[in-house]
Amino acid sequence: MGQEQFVLNEKERKTKRPYVLATVMLAMFMAAIEATIVATAMPAIVAELADFSLYSWVFSSYLLMNAVTVLIYGKLSDLFGRKPVLTIGIVIFLIGSILCGMASSMEMLIFARFVQGFGAGAVMPIATTIVGDIYSKEERAKIQGYLSSVWGISAIMGPAIGGLLVEFVSWRFVFWINIPLGILAIIGLYLFLQENIEKRKPQVDYGGAIFLTIAVTSFMFILVEGGVRFDWLSLPVLLLCLLSIFSFIAFVFYERKVDEPMMPFELWKERSILVANLTSLTTGVIVIGLSTFLPTFVQGVMEEKPIVAGFTLTTMSIGWPIAAMISGRAILKIGFRTTSIFGGISLILGSVVFIFLSSGDSPVFAAFGSFLIGTGMGLTTTAFIVSIQSTVEWNKRGVATATNMFMRNVGSTIGAALLGGIINSQLISFFKSEGVDNELNLDSTTLILDHQQRTSLTSQAQMILQEGLEMALHNVFLVILAFAVLSFILITFLPKKEKI
Repeated sequence: MGQEQFVLNEKERKTKRPYVLATVMLAMFMAAIEATIVATAMPAIVAELADFSLYSWVFSSYLLMNAVTVLIYGKLSDLFGRKPVLTIGIVIFLIGSILCGMASSMEMLIFARFVQGFGAGAVMPIATTIVGDIYSKEERAKIQGYLSSVWGISAIMGPAIGGLLVEFVSWRFVFWINIPLGILAIIGLYLFLQENIEKRKPQVDYGGAIFLTIAVTSFMFILVEGGVRFDWLSLPVLLLCLLSIFSFIAFVFYERKVDEPMMPFELWKERSILVANLTSLTTGVIVIGLSTFLPTFVQGVMEEKPIVAGFTLTTMSIGWPIAAMISGRAILKIGFRTTSIFGGISLILGSVVFIFLSSGDSPVFAAFGSFLIGTGMGLTTTAFIVSIQSTVEWNKRGVATATNMFMRNVGSTIGAALLGGIINSQLISFFKSEGVDNELNLDSTTLILDHQQRTSLTSQAQMILQEGLEMALHNVFLVILAFAVLSFILITFLPKKEKI
């Protein structure tokens, strides 16, 4: 591979690597806790700001900007170094967090989440790339397990803190809690991370970013609003579909011609990278589906408190780091493929649990399913990242790592939109079938997500809303199972022999 461009002498590495790792983990914690803490607070947020039809847009807007910018940040970090690019990302993320906490409407919150997602695109890929820079191939497998432990810590603290803030303070603090974390991460970067990189003339792929943004945005809009505000066969949906297809085709052709593409397609010629990226796309749908809608099921259907809903998500991120640490050691002994296959099996088993979930079940049953999903994610994602970083050279490691996370983010973006569209259309159909579409609508669903508002409903209205929500969410869980099966099939195509 040649000498790494990030050059630290042995003394500097021995004294600074642990501090750099701690700083990277802090930055990742800031982004990781955002996922669990916001999902836990969303029922309370939508109950105050109203407009349940925009529920999935709160997640989709964040994920969209995250997905689009992650490749740009990855390429910029290869050009200018990890530290300045990551710092800019954190600053934008904090600005978005402040705006989220100040939101007075769902529309304002969605805009703020766009800003927050714009900054978040830098955090995960560059933090992971930094670890790939300062640790050897053999060390990365172990260190990736440490990084994954961030998810476990955030999972334990995020839902618990989110539930407490919602009940005793305000949901707005679930966003403002990011501010001190981000400031500490920036200070740590400039104190401990030393970079020696040759500056090159910037050739940022703005064209590719524009084409990709148009393609993903238009496709996401179809998934969210199709069957809700627009008929599936209506002219607006048809035009958006054509716009998405042509934009994606233009993106592919443009990327093949530009000198510094945001997505180098030659990376996809490696079979292990191709399979890892495609599987990350499908698992992204699974994770966002669970994170977005499991709290809704627990609070709206099971009638549990936000802190209990947070607990059911916590177990997913507990299983994730435990499995990631096991994966870091397993890939050295049994290989990437076998480790990933075990992960794929766990994803399927976890998804099956949610298929049988009902209003009368204990939240512990839901938590068990979450744990299995987290175990599957920990086994697969660790194997994928270590494999990819071991396959490419330094000057492509940032964009290669970012590409894998981009695919997971796209999966999450599509998943949030697709599953949000499913639940909206299913609820509308249910209300019509029950003959109550004149009395109840999507916004009525917010009433059963808040304990005080739920008690104001008549017993019949409450029963109809809960039955409709349970039916719609079960359809969401069926789609999650389908993606889990698809993930397992893709994993079986990994090369049988692969060395670190």
